[in-house]
Amino acid sequence: MKPLRLMAVALAAVLAFAACGTKDDPAPQSGEKGVTGPVTVFAAASLTEAFTTIGADFEKAHPGTKVTFNFAGSSALATQINEGAPADVFASAAPKNMQTVTDAGNTKGGAKVFVKNQLVIAVAKGNPKGITGLADLAKPDVKVALCAEQVPCGAAAKKAIGDLKITPVTLEQDVKSALSKVKLGEVDAALVYRTDAKSSPDVDAVEFPESASAINEYPIAALKNGPNAAGAGAFVAYVLSEAGRAVLLKAGFQAP
Repeated sequence: MKPLRLMAVALAAVLAFAACGTKDDPAPQSGEKGVTGPVTVFAAASLTEAFTTIGADFEKAHPGTKVTFNFAGSSALATQINEGAPADVFASAAPKNMQTVTDAGNTKGGAKVFVKNQLVIAVAKGNPKGITGLADLAKPDVKVALCAEQVPCGAAAKKAIGDLKITPVTLEQDVKSALSKVKLGEVDAALVYRTDAKSSPDVDAVEFPESASAINEYPIAALKNGPNAAGAGAFVAYVLSEAGRAVLLKAGFQAP
């Protein structure tokens, strides 16, 4: 029986040593599957509110990560990425701008459409000009702000307007800038995304049927040269998850 007792004592010693080693080792600070560190996301301006919430939720789900956003017009972001700006993820308000980045060889794993968005007419609270549709924006006494054509909201506006003669007093480089013109009282109306109007309690949104022909799809992709590949993949996966989708739908985006 002595050999058995010796083996038992040895085994107990090994287990005790292993337990001490585990106790003394520092707790891992990274998130699931080693996701940790900064994650830089370049995203369309219209995603500001929803992605800010998603970023905070992502950090809670992946302790040790820190999400930093660069919100701007999708065309400007695509140019920055192709010129070498360090970013891990790109979320565009239109496939065209994502394709520009993909054609330059700067996306990784392909882009996926995660939501859609539709235009509305943003007007001051109470709609003082009584705007009811797109035709009202052609009236000479109505000042209108549009996005520039190279920006997704501008391209969508051009398609929705069609042959209607609307002369904007300003062309903005992103949808938030166009909306701000209404908030500041510098224009009477602006064509913006439904989500932007919904996130602004000081404006009203006027729906118009022509917008159905100009719905924008939003693709997202990890970037090939991003410094945090694991973080990029995890963030894209979170946006596409049920939790991410719930935030986006609550903000007024449409399912793809």
